Amino acid sequence: MYYAIVFLPLVGFLVAGLFGRMIGPRASELVTTGLLFVAAFFAWIVFFQTAFGGHDSTVELFTWFATGGLDVKWAIRVDTLTAVMLILVTTVSSLVHLYSMGYMHEDPSRPRFFAYLSLFTFAMLTLVTSDNLVQLFFGWEGVGLASYLLIGFWYDKPSACAAAMKAFIVNRVGDFGFALGIFAVYMMTGSVAFEQVFASAPSLMDKNILFLGHEWHAPTIICLLLFVGAMGKSAQLGLHTWLPDAMEGPTPVSALIHAATMVTAGVFMVARLSPLFELSQTALNVVMFVGASTAFFAATIGCVQNDIKRVIAYSTCSQLGYMFVALGTGAYSVGVFHLLTHGFFKALLFLAAGSVIHAMHHEQDMRHMGGLWRKIPFTYATMMIGGLALTGFPFTAGYFSKDAIIETAFVSHSPFSTYAWTLTVAAAALTSFYTWRQMFMTFHGHPHDHHHYEHAHESPLTMLIPLGVLSIGALFAGMILYPYFVGHDVDHFFREAIFMGPENKILEEIHHIPGWAKWAPTVMMAMGFAIAYWMYVVNPAIPKGLAKRNDGLYRFLLNKWYFDELYDFLFVRPTKWLGTFLWKQGDVRVIDGYGPNGVSARVVDVTNRVVRLQSGYLYHYAFVMLVGVAALITWFMFGGAH
Repeated sequence: MYYAIVFLPLVGFLVAGLFGRMIGPRASELVTTGLLFVAAFFAWIVFFQTAFGGHDSTVELFTWFATGGLDVKWAIRVDTLTAVMLILVTTVSSLVHLYSMGYMHEDPSRPRFFAYLSLFTFAMLTLVTSDNLVQLFFGWEGVGLASYLLIGFWYDKPSACAAAMKAFIVNRVGDFGFALGIFAVYMMTGSVAFEQVFASAPSLMDKNILFLGHEWHAPTIICLLLFVGAMGKSAQLGLHTWLPDAMEGPTPVSALIHAATMVTAGVFMVARLSPLFELSQTALNVVMFVGASTAFFAATIGCVQNDIKRVIAYSTCSQLGYMFVALGTGAYSVGVFHLLTHGFFKALLFLAAGSVIHAMHHEQDMRHMGGLWRKIPFTYATMMIGGLALTGFPFTAGYFSKDAIIETAFVSHSPFSTYAWTLTVAAAALTSFYTWRQMFMTFHGHPHDHHHYEHAHESPLTMLIPLGVLSIGALFAGMILYPYFVGHDVDHFFREAIFMGPENKILEEIHHIPGWAKWAPTVMMAMGFAIAYWMYVVNPAIPKGLAKRNDGLYRFLLNKWYFDELYDFLFVRPTKWLGTFLWKQGDVRVIDGYGPNGVSARVVDVTNRVVRLQSGYLYHYAFVMLVGVAALITWFMFGGAH
């Protein structure tokens, strides 16, 4: 059953990728989608067996490679943390496959698209079932490759190609740090296998590591390097710039990247390596600071975006920041809890947005929408459910998981706890505002594009079924699973899948939080709704007036805090200048410039003269060898002997 879960998507990729043209688009999408649903069915069985039956296991497939003291095996590790990720990845991916059958029905390259989707899923499943850091890195890079292929799926669009390249390059920055972290783990523990690394972890507390010419606390530098990788994959502040541009890919790709696969890899990795992160409070403080900053930063940008998909993309960036805040407090199960619930309601929001785009004939600007609830009521209802869960409306999935994160920030003993709590509460208000702004601009008010509005219609059943299924998760997942991720059943549920030190009492302390702090996120959520309702329903002229009066702030947010412009100035332009200099001065002026035909022509002339020495006669070569030997002996006698 473990084999089927991991390798059925790979089979689908090979069938659609190699034989897609032969069997046709319809057969390709049926095969890949069918295999994903089988994998999802098995994943749910494994989840109940593992999480509630205590059947943790590791299945070794083969020795991947062995050299010197490094022995890397390919194995499938299944514990509660893995089981949670399996149901999320396979469920969302299978529903995205089904949704894509309707959304992409006019695209002639469907076999290639479904092949890429299945490859993406296989890479993520490889990542979450890994038993060692090298196997995890293989899945990590596989997800990066598949994201590049999917974001640039419409390769005839320059913007899609640029977005794919941007995602690939920015993630290479994070992956370089991740690779250094893996090297450091192997150097300090002599292994990359999780069991051996975790067993050796306590011995690292008093060790230092030489890095960049200085001695550093080994667990701190290891965890910070690993976290750089997580920042890239999970789009944290500084390495976040690729995430909004990833919207250039088809909408199902956005749902898969932002909900179940690529962006959650960093959160999963930190939770998996909790025995290492528990050794460094400094590293956890950095994780919390970056997460809180990202949550607030992305939420501010989401408030002014007009592209319906980019609003949700910045929402993803912000919610990932929340997850890292929980991880930074040491409440790893709470971070994973939000990862799971967020996967359901964020996939729902993206797919519902795709249904809106489908109804509006690929129009994505919310300023051209309005009044659509009459035309697409089912999509409206499901997007409303997703929006309520995102804002943390009481008793939806987001209410239980996101509020738990804010509570952990409040009771944390980190020096950044007040900073994290303040920014996450503020981000809760901003999240509510931009979510309701999106709902009001899209579905309420008067239509702004009457031509598209008149022809708008509900999506086909293959697109609506996934919306209905994900709505169930967005409503009830938090309520059902809260005791196992936040309540008193955490230790029994996760067992050894997540490690918390004996002094880590964060999960006990959040149950004794003051009432005013506990209800602060809900109050902020209501405030965000009230402001959005006032600005976009009661008096729609207010937003334009505010933008004109605060033009500097508006442009600052609209231009995403000018991160792209800053990176262009610091990195892109100097790199282009260096390349142009080497081309103009090195290649054109030096290599091609000197002499009648340049240096290269002189090299060719010398080569031609040397070639003439090759007579083909053996005694000529023997004579040259004899001269060489005599010269060598003479050098040794009179110079080399000293």
